[in-house]
Amino acid sequence: MTTIERNLQQVHERLKRSCAQVGRDVNAVALLAVSKTFDADAVCLALDAGQHAFGENYVQEGTEKIEALRKLRPSAALQWHCIGPLQSNKTRPVAERFDWVQSVDRLKIAQRLSEQRPADMPDLQICLQVNVDGGANKSGVAPVELGALALAVSRLPRLKLRGLMCIPEPAPTFEAQRDLFMRAKVLFDQLNAEGLALDTLSMGMSDDLEAAVAAGSTMVRVGRGVFGSRPEKLTSVA
Repeated sequence: MTTIERNLQQVHERLKRSCAQVGRDVNAVALLAVSKTFDADAVCLALDAGQHAFGENYVQEGTEKIEALRKLRPSAALQWHCIGPLQSNKTRPVAERFDWVQSVDRLKIAQRLSEQRPADMPDLQICLQVNVDGGANKSGVAPVELGALALAVSRLPRLKLRGLMCIPEPAPTFEAQRDLFMRAKVLFDQLNAEGLALDTLSMGMSDDLEAAVAAGSTMVRVGRGVFGSRPEKLTSVA
């Protein structure tokens, strides 16, 4: 058994315990393996262990890895998520290669993704990143502006609005973590009540996935817990 396979088993056990504690079906919480800074061989090991959905923060690294996996595993059904801040001049390679973008926080970015998504590809799946705790230097749409952005994005062609993503500041206790995640859950429920029919609430990482599951997360994004400690951070940006 490889280290990555063992790590994946441990993460799934954490998810199973977390769901049991709050009476949720473990199948209602998907695992996104965050492969940023890890090479294509590491992704192959995770794929061999049964993981098919991967998250990338950096556009150039992600697109190169997608192409590498197409050559290494041409028959594999992989799902690629762009989860890092996205600049408007980097939208085309994302629109052309990724399956999901979880970090949309401006209408301009969504419009460019819509315009640049090839017509022969399935709709690009979109999550809006919301800044739930008001960090001035953090990406994400402000909660007060979320409703208008969600409605506008939901009307764009070649995109499918699936839900929300958040990355709150680290909190010292389980309760504090859960309370931050609940802010996103409240917004998610409000948008659904307004008729947007969202199904994805992407929140929770290696250090706080239990609190995220307790708050209603449907997708956790785990990097270190799957791949181990990261190599030195790349200098490229999304």
